[in-house]
Amino acid sequence: MASTAQPLRGKRACKKIFWAVFPHACFILSLVIYAFLGALMFSHIEGNRKVNLSEEYRKFLQSLWYISRNLSDNMTENEEIFKDKIHKLLNTAERDWFVNPKDIWTFFGSLFFCCTVFTTVGYGNTYPVTRTGKYLCMLYALFGIPLMFLVLTDMGDILATVLSKSYNEFKKLQSKILASKLCSGSTCNKGNELKSRAQTKVVINEPLTIMELIKSQAGVKRKQIKYRNAEIFEMLIARENEHTKPERSKSIERWSSCPELARGKTMCRVIENFDKIGKQLEKFDVPIVLMVLVIFVYISCAAAILPNWETRLDFQEAFYFCFITLTTIGFGDTQLEHPKFFLFFSLYIIIGMEIVFIAFKLGQDRLIGLYKKVISFCGEKKMPSKKVYPK
Repeated sequence: MASTAQPLRGKRACKKIFWAVFPHACFILSLVIYAFLGALMFSHIEGNRKVNLSEEYRKFLQSLWYISRNLSDNMTENEEIFKDKIHKLLNTAERDWFVNPKDIWTFFGSLFFCCTVFTTVGYGNTYPVTRTGKYLCMLYALFGIPLMFLVLTDMGDILATVLSKSYNEFKKLQSKILASKLCSGSTCNKGNELKSRAQTKVVINEPLTIMELIKSQAGVKRKQIKYRNAEIFEMLIARENEHTKPERSKSIERWSSCPELARGKTMCRVIENFDKIGKQLEKFDVPIVLMVLVIFVYISCAAAILPNWETRLDFQEAFYFCFITLTTIGFGDTQLEHPKFFLFFSLYIIIGMEIVFIAFKLGQDRLIGLYKKVISFCGEKKMPSKKVYPK
């Protein structure tokens, strides 16, 4: 019986872990599939579009040809012409005139565009040109942005739990260290001995009779003996029931008799896990300075790694780029030479956005508390003072 019970317990533990992780994996997998489908769609629509030479492009070429014909042999005159006319003319040029759409809208380029859409970063260096692509982009963002925020909320619960537990463990360790420094060795040892004597309990290693237990409690009052005897009697009955009852648990009996009940119970647990999304973020409470420090360290690590494949960026520019990305500002002033490598960094972006999201929520809670204090303080100042009349 014991040999068969251990594999059953292992299977039950694996099932519990699976159904606990299932909602989180479901959200992340849905976002990944959504991004891949969007990349296939936009690469097909925008990458296979026909490049039509517009009238503006013809005028641009005509103006450039006319300026080049009027260039003289004098270098100073040519510099003035370049500064005045050619510089203005090049500012009117569009990138789509000189770039093949298939070079921009590859699968990885389209995947990078989809990530910038549903994360609301929107760098602006890649955008749909065709009318169909623009309509599909709006529809894609309409469903992708809520899915992304759902993933952020779900993963934010996990991060909030980890950070809060780490912070609480750090506070406990700090309090223990302070207590050990303040407390002298002799007084602490005496106090511990008194506590251990006061908190001694009867440990039952073997089944004892009630009379043996009464004899072991010789120095106790009669009323206390009656109370402890009743308690010990209940413990003995519970222990006897443990020895006599079969090792199968209720869940196994329910599964063997009616599997539908066990499945229904499992489904209810999964639905409860879905309902708990966002609850840990509401309970999260750590100092805002600690969260700012976590964000600074997190961005600094990426800023140290990013210049290894983006050679045009140094540490400061990479730090600025990561901050603009994680806060979903996305100016687009810093363009990446290798967005494929940055796509593999997408997990870093999602976790970083969650950390920033948690920090913003903490700041929001602190601001609400500050406003409440200010309003209550102003209300107390404006309250008329009570007049005390003589009796």
